[in-house]
Amino acid sequence: MLERETQILTTQTLPTGAPVSTRLASIDLLRGTVMLLMLLDHVRERFLYHRQVADPMDLDVTDPGLFFTRMLAHLCAPVFVFLTGLSAWLYANPVKGQARDASAFLFKRGLFLILLEATLVNLSWFGRYETLYLQVIWAIGVSMLALAALCRLPRPAVFGLGLLIVFGHNLLTPISFEPGQWGYTAWSILHDRGTIFTSEALTIRASYPVLPWIGVILLGFSAGPLFSAKVDSDTRIRLLVQLGLAALAMLLVLRGLNLYGETVPWQSQASVIETVMDFFNYTKYPPSLDYLLLTLGIGFLLLALFERARGSLALAVSTFGSAPMFFYLLHLYVLLLGYQLAMAFIGPNYGELYAFDNLSQIWLVTVILAVVLYFPTVAFARFKRRTSWGWVKYF
Repeated sequence: MLERETQILTTQTLPTGAPVSTRLASIDLLRGTVMLLMLLDHVRERFLYHRQVADPMDLDVTDPGLFFTRMLAHLCAPVFVFLTGLSAWLYANPVKGQARDASAFLFKRGLFLILLEATLVNLSWFGRYETLYLQVIWAIGVSMLALAALCRLPRPAVFGLGLLIVFGHNLLTPISFEPGQWGYTAWSILHDRGTIFTSEALTIRASYPVLPWIGVILLGFSAGPLFSAKVDSDTRIRLLVQLGLAALAMLLVLRGLNLYGETVPWQSQASVIETVMDFFNYTKYPPSLDYLLLTLGIGFLLLALFERARGSLALAVSTFGSAPMFFYLLHLYVLLLGYQLAMAFIGPNYGELYAFDNLSQIWLVTVILAVVLYFPTVAFARFKRRTSWGWVKYF
């Protein structure tokens, strides 16, 4: 999404051979990091399906290893949606040339993501069409449509609306609608999860309530000027660290005193580790304020850390962030094929499912897949940079 005009003069070379600005490299590095955490979570979902986790997690049946593995994946959606808003601002405000309207691009991109969710993404999870789950790609697509409509507002208005949604949506938790009531469908899409359509041929379920994600993408767009060429690296790092620490400090106060921001209060448990798990056990659907304070706070600190990241590992991880949609679709179909092959040649070993026996296998397969999928991803990133085909930029 970020075009060449958004780059600044200080560059480093990626494995693709593309010169990328230090500023944009930090964004790609963070995006690539969360893409790898997403890979870990999806390997878990595919091959540890017999040990499902609730939302928030049920500490009585979730051991610490599974809890913290799942918790790592909590970073993915908030960071990715925030960076989507940030990238939209960079697109609208290129370093070279005049500012431009991002509305049309955001609108087309949002519709494209919704189409992908309804087709290729949904098929990759189940290998068939019975229930259409509107999940994270849907939520990002809808958020982009909202940003397309709002990005022309003055930036303080966009920022204020983002803050209002992120900090205020937990107040809406008591509101609910039963199936068949007039507001049920809209509320299921905006704030609660639910089945919004059903027939003999197809069921549609809204799994990712979109209202809080709209708030996050608005905040990302508002943070764009922090990454402009007018802000030097030292200043940007200092501000990012301050934002990250402020978010985490606010979390400690709100969560520590059970004041606001999470529907399930924490309490002391039988052991220290169980108490820590209870403290950090947050609701994701929809993402609570505490969930967003934790994940975005860590995201700000990682952006500051990655500002000056160097080395082959950082460059390799950045590659996953430079072609995120390609990697997303690729890894889903690789996991689907891998599971089908396991069922065909090994057979089910947990009831009707094939599953790994322990969590260490999930981590091992994730590392192997990250290495294997790196090569087609870097090849596509090179193709994306060189091609004149307009549709490729959507990946």
